[in-house]
Amino acid sequence: MTIYVVFVLIKTIFRDTFTACDPRPDDANNFHSGLYVFEPMPFNLHRFANVISWVISPIVVAPAAYLAIVLLGFCDDVKSISYLVILFVSSTVAPVLLISGLKRVGKISDYNIPFREQRFLPLLVLIAVNALGYEFMLQLHPPRILTGILLFNAVNTILILLITLQWKISIHLFTFSSSAGLLFMQFGVVALWMLLLVPILMWSRIFLKAHNFMQTLVGAVVGFVVMVAELKWWTGL
Repeated sequence: MTIYVVFVLIKTIFRDTFTACDPRPDDANNFHSGLYVFEPMPFNLHRFANVISWVISPIVVAPAAYLAIVLLGFCDDVKSISYLVILFVSSTVAPVLLISGLKRVGKISDYNIPFREQRFLPLLVLIAVNALGYEFMLQLHPPRILTGILLFNAVNTILILLITLQWKISIHLFTFSSSAGLLFMQFGVVALWMLLLVPILMWSRIFLKAHNFMQTLVGAVVGFVVMVAELKWWTGL
């Protein structure tokens, strides 16, 4: 069952590489149940950029950073699972449900929300979600960095919202770089290797015509600097 679900997900994401066909009884290695055969296609640069954009997206990068911080930094804490639940609901579950719902009712044209005018409502809701998550996290009396994550997620979303009123900053780059800054504050310089991926993500967003160079560069620089400055202040109180 698990293999079938994974196969369906891969087929959905890379649907252009699959062709319908009849089962081939002479070839036991084919997927007969779905009547699809995987046929390698020529390398497609646009598809490659799109994959990068999805793999290094806010709903993937942020929860991965939170997972690393809780499991590697606070695994002995009996409340670690509760920390993860609050962080995941705020950073992944709520945004996915929100964006899917807005796409379904036609409030946004694409899951990446490429148009600046369509970003106001989802950003406003995410500010409230992170603020609520912060209040829930406070009740657990966690390590200070964990409350800082949710507090500054809300603060930084307000910053992005204000910028969005006049300009289109890259949320992909902002989130990725702020996640790198978060890991840097927890684990030190070893986390800075993540910044090597910044040019690749910048290229992806520019190639897909989602942003221009300055929008990605500003997103990357501001995301990292702001998160590091905020957490240095917060954890030093």
